[in-house]
Amino acid sequence: MGHFVNLRYEKLCSESEMSAPQHHAVPWVATLLAGVLIATIVVDVIGNLLVIVSVFRNRKLRKAGNAFVVSLAFADLVVAIYPYPLVLTAIFNDGWIAGYIHCQISGFLMGLSVIGSIFNITGIAINRYCYICHSLKYDKLFSNSNTMCYVVLVWALTILAIVPNWFVESLQYDPRVYSCTFAQSVSSLYTIAVVVVHFILPIGIVSYCYLRIWILVIQVRRRVKPDSRPKIKPHDLRNFLTMFVVFVLFAVCWAPLNLIGLAVAVDSTLGRAIPEWLFTASYFMAYFNSCLNAVVYGVLNHNFRKEYKRINERHRCATASLHCLHGVSVCNPLQTQAETKG
Repeated sequence: MGHFVNLRYEKLCSESEMSAPQHHAVPWVATLLAGVLIATIVVDVIGNLLVIVSVFRNRKLRKAGNAFVVSLAFADLVVAIYPYPLVLTAIFNDGWIAGYIHCQISGFLMGLSVIGSIFNITGIAINRYCYICHSLKYDKLFSNSNTMCYVVLVWALTILAIVPNWFVESLQYDPRVYSCTFAQSVSSLYTIAVVVVHFILPIGIVSYCYLRIWILVIQVRRRVKPDSRPKIKPHDLRNFLTMFVVFVLFAVCWAPLNLIGLAVAVDSTLGRAIPEWLFTASYFMAYFNSCLNAVVYGVLNHNFRKEYKRINERHRCATASLHCLHGVSVCNPLQTQAETKG
C-alpha cells in the first residue's frame, strides 16, 4: 500500500511539474485570486460560525427547518478550514507543495462540501414546501426526531456520492485553479453522472418545490379560492424568500462550472476551446459561494440579524473587559440583558 501511495505521489508531482510551466498565472491574476480566497475564508468562517451559534442561542431560530441551515453552514465551514488554505498555499508557491495525501483529503472535503451544500439546500426546499403547501402534515413530517434523521440521511447520501471519486482516481491537482479537485477529463460518462446527480437533479427538485410555493403565494395574494387556501404569514414568506435567494445564489455560482464540465464530457474537443480564464473564474466563483449564505441570512432574516448583533455586542463587551480593568465599560449590561430577554 505504501509503495502504491509513493507511486501515486510521484505521478502527481511529475504531472504538476510538467503542467505548471504551461499555466503560470500573470502576477496580478494570482494576487486577485488570493485576495478573493482570503476574503472568502474570513467571511466564511465568521459568518457560518455566527449562523451556527445564532441557531443554538436564539429560541426563535431553533426550529426544525433550521437544522438544515446549521448543516449547510457546517458544509460551507469545512472548505474554509482545510481545503481553501491549501489552495492559498498553492497560489503563493505557484504549485502544490502539500503532498499527495493532503491533495486527496482536500479534494474529498471540497466534494463533501459542495455535495453536502446542494443536498442540504434540497432539504431546505422540501422543508419549506411541506411547511407552506402541506402545513397540516408538517408537524408530523418534520418532528424533531424525523428532522435529525433527514439531516443524517443528507450526509449519508453525501458521503455515498463522493466515495466513487477515489475508485476512478478523479481527485487530481489542477494547476489552472491551484486546487486538488474533481478532474472532469477522467471519464466522460462519470462526469455526466456527477453533474446530473450532484447538480441537475437537486436543482430540478428545488425548482419544483419553490415553483409550487410561488404559485401558492400568488394564488393567496390574488385571493383565488380564499376558503380553501391556507394563509401565509408575513414572516413565513420572508423566511421562504431568504432560502430562495440562497438557492438562486448557489445555482448561479455553481452553474458555470457544471455546464463547462458537462460540455467537455459531451465533446472533449471543447476542453481546448474553453478559455483558461473562464475555467478559472468558474471555479473561484463556485468557491466564493461558501461565504454568501450567512450574509444573506443577516440581510434578509430579522431574527438572524438581531442575533448577529447580540453576539457582536457580547463579544465587544468581553473584549473590552479584558483590556480595561477600571473605568466605564463600552457596553451597557442592562441594555444587553434586556435585548436577550426580548
